[in-house]
Amino acid sequence: MATPRLRARKLSEPTIARLPVYQRIAEGWLARGQNRIDSRQIAELAGVTATTVRRDLAGLGTLGTRGAGYDVGVLNDRIGEALGHDRKYDVIVVGLGNLGRALVNSTNFLIRGAQLVALYDVDPGVVGTEIAGHVVRPWSDPIVPATVGVICVPPEAAQEVADKLVKAKVRGLLNFAPQVITTPLGTAVHYVDFSIELQILMYHLNNGTGPLGGGLLHSLGLANPLRGS
Repeated sequence: MATPRLRARKLSEPTIARLPVYQRIAEGWLARGQNRIDSRQIAELAGVTATTVRRDLAGLGTLGTRGAGYDVGVLNDRIGEALGHDRKYDVIVVGLGNLGRALVNSTNFLIRGAQLVALYDVDPGVVGTEIAGHVVRPWSDPIVPATVGVICVPPEAAQEVADKLVKAKVRGLLNFAPQVITTPLGTAVHYVDFSIELQILMYHLNNGTGPLGGGLLHSLGLANPLRGS
């Protein structure tokens, strides 16, 4: 069992949203054999300010040295610990339509420490087929014990799916259905709605709001969604 992690303070939601971006930057740095990085370099790549980077990373405890920057390997590991990559998570997916199939077949779907343990669907044409190395189970089957349930069903079915997952003691729900679901206290729910994200992007595009990122975002004049808080 992983040992409890200590943080200097509780991380804010915007900080949590930026940490995976910082980690991808660190991983890219490591892949190129570069062992040190400073807040200015991270900021330029993430499209935020160096002050925001330093404030975000300060929440992970002591990491950098003024004037020397951050050890990239340590930074990568500490962000991974903060995001729970040092723990094990069993994941199930409900709904194997176009979106569900795309997710489970994506190489970027599962984080480090997560493993796919079961797939469910109600379509007789899908049940019994093999996707991503798993045979799709009928939704009427008992739920395989899991930590996280990914909901990729039509909106009218989302609450029913959430209820069954909660009853099976699935503690985290990632909901791709365009429907707000009701869950008891103690269940973590995160919504992913591409139409909402597109609306937010279009707002920034049309109003010129938000800080600009580097590279392509900067050249297009698009607002970076990773704005500081």
